[in-house]
Amino acid sequence: MVYTDQEIEDIKTRILQALEEVIDPELGIDIINLGLVYEIRFDQGKTEIDMTLTTMGCPLADLLTDQIYDVVGNLPEVTEVDVRLVWSPAWTVDKMSRYARIALGIH
Repeated sequence: MVYTDQEIEDIKTRILQALEEVIDPELGIDIINLGLVYEIRFDQGKTEIDMTLTTMGCPLADLLTDQIYDVVGNLPEVTEVDVRLVWSPAWTVDKMSRYARIALGIH
């Protein structure tokens, strides 16, 4: 199926919403509000997600990526998911949403 630009934007919005279900178990905040997702690309079912972690040696990388595969893979338009861990730009607390900062007591 060939998607229009508007349909692709709608699908990317649903992907973002699905990613809000992926919670960092150490912080109790989802990866979207933590600012860990940098980019989402969708092309005819193939979905690529560029994301980072709060630290390079984060022991939760596999757990988070497994959850991403599960929630995004459940979307009917998604036929393939590729999660790419990127380290540039480096993650900082400035990437967190206002909600995440309030929840973690960061001003």
